[in-house]
Amino acid sequence: MKITGFPTRYDNYIWVLETENSHDSSSPAWIVDPGESHLIIDYFKKNNLELMGILLTHHHYDHTDGIEEVLNQLGNVPIISNSLGPYDKVTKHVKEGDVIEVLGEKFKILDIPGHSHEHIAFYNPKYLFCGDVLFTAGCGKAWCQSSQHMADSLLKIRKLDDDCLVYCGHEYTYGNINFAAIAEPDNQAIKQRQQSVKEKTKVGIPCVPERLAVEKQTNPFLRFDSGSLKQSILKQANQYENFAMQDTGNLYANLRAWKDKLDQTGELEKGLN
Repeated sequence: MKITGFPTRYDNYIWVLETENSHDSSSPAWIVDPGESHLIIDYFKKNNLELMGILLTHHHYDHTDGIEEVLNQLGNVPIISNSLGPYDKVTKHVKEGDVIEVLGEKFKILDIPGHSHEHIAFYNPKYLFCGDVLFTAGCGKAWCQSSQHMADSLLKIRKLDDDCLVYCGHEYTYGNINFAAIAEPDNQAIKQRQQSVKEKTKVGIPCVPERLAVEKQTNPFLRFDSGSLKQSILKQANQYENFAMQDTGNLYANLRAWKDKLDQTGELEKGLN
């Protein structure tokens, strides 16, 4: 399968899935989370692709705003997503454990609520389309549910196959890995990834996708319940002696608050000039 990422004005990625060597004649293709339309429509027409369906991880506007025009220009196709969300154009509802087939690849549906209540992922051992729950070197925010929901979803992802590639919804890797280096200053894998991400970002090379094994080694939001990072989170939150704060929901929440505070300073985005 060939997967192409299209960056949008929201720092999102729209993913187009097609078969390898597919441009000789009209070939089937799918779209994941089309937050915009013009880049996708141009790509489909230029490469003689036939839209077969849309995979939608959640309802937020930066993942859905392009759908209507895509359908107008490329044809009316199934929109596959969770039935629990407010986006009313979904035509095929799926839930945890369901399996769909896309271009010969079978994907399992995972419920991963937290960023939104109906958020899902599309997963097989090679590919993970996880929207805004897990980012490369980071994660999304828990906008509408408890921190425990988000923590549970991240820990569910952590159990998946090491070799699957993480295709997330945004390119925030540079700031994320800089935070990881602050949160775990003695983690050598983070230091190595930080340098690689900086070099790529300087020259405009995407840092998405990344293997889940790398995320497990370097993403603090997959590591918040273990080792020295757990102790650092508790210390940062001034809750070191409060064992009630050590459940996974609170650990995630305090780690997220730590990063949010640094995000507001602009410190995490420095160093590219």
